[in-house]
Amino acid sequence: MIVIYSLLGLLLAWTIWRESKSTAETEQQEILIQTEEGESLRFTMPEPKARIFEIPATLTFAGEEVPMKLPDVRERFERELYVNVYWQSNMILLMKRSGKYLAVIEKILAENGIPDDFKYLAMAESGLMNVVSSADARGFWQILEGTAKDYGLEVRDEVDERYHLEKSTKVACGYFKSAYAKFGNWTSVAASYNAGIAGIRRRKEEQHKDNYFDLHLVEETSRYLFRILAFKEIFENPEKYGFELAEKDLYRMPVLRELAVDQSIPDLAAWAIRHGSNYKELKMYNPWLRDRKLPVRRGRRYLIKLPVED
Repeated sequence: MIVIYSLLGLLLAWTIWRESKSTAETEQQEILIQTEEGESLRFTMPEPKARIFEIPATLTFAGEEVPMKLPDVRERFERELYVNVYWQSNMILLMKRSGKYLAVIEKILAENGIPDDFKYLAMAESGLMNVVSSADARGFWQILEGTAKDYGLEVRDEVDERYHLEKSTKVACGYFKSAYAKFGNWTSVAASYNAGIAGIRRRKEEQHKDNYFDLHLVEETSRYLFRILAFKEIFENPEKYGFELAEKDLYRMPVLRELAVDQSIPDLAAWAIRHGSNYKELKMYNPWLRDRKLPVRRGRRYLIKLPVED
């Protein structure tokens, strides 16, 4: 009987959970349990169903209207919305990580006159993680080595500033400004971050159309802006899509101090310990440091972040 009561408890808990999530009518599935005494116990269990969401009638990106009345535009947006809504583990972790990084990104975008919606482009590029692409693009903004050096980032064995959040975000802003000067609209700027300025310009010339939404593009670029829009929609309306994170659920950065360095450090682990920290924390908060040592060239100066000592 202990087994039966355990099963009953599990079934009751599952049913209560399902009822709390949805009041919609559901089909019933009958379960039959045979006891050792020969008694038959019948239970009905609601069949779980995925929710269908009401798609917003209007959407904008960086203040520019998205033509949601076009059937293919609506379909492309729905695809990215449902893919991300129902990849719940990924979305929950992205929302949690946003508590550590979004404020920094938002501040730099605003200082550079870039629309706030471009923070969702960073999510589409990297999920707010220091990932490496198959093309060897790196960091939150997935910057290629050549582009990084063109915009003044340092990239060498010991230092790779594509992993420096503040500096790489400023480089991304520089790109956005340059692309906007050529296209005159932010939608094309975002698309060009995926396909390149020359790539988007070529497609416009070939197809005699200037609007991103009127262009026939390779799948990755065709989906790209809609992935950004899906992140925007979910982050701006999390409860609508079933994400009910409280402020306490978000990850946060500790209070950090900055230490100026203008001389070479032969052993970063020992250096971190001397400054009241450790190598793990040094690497966590300074991912742009790529080796166990830091050779400092003449005239160079770095700021290394470590947690404030208790």
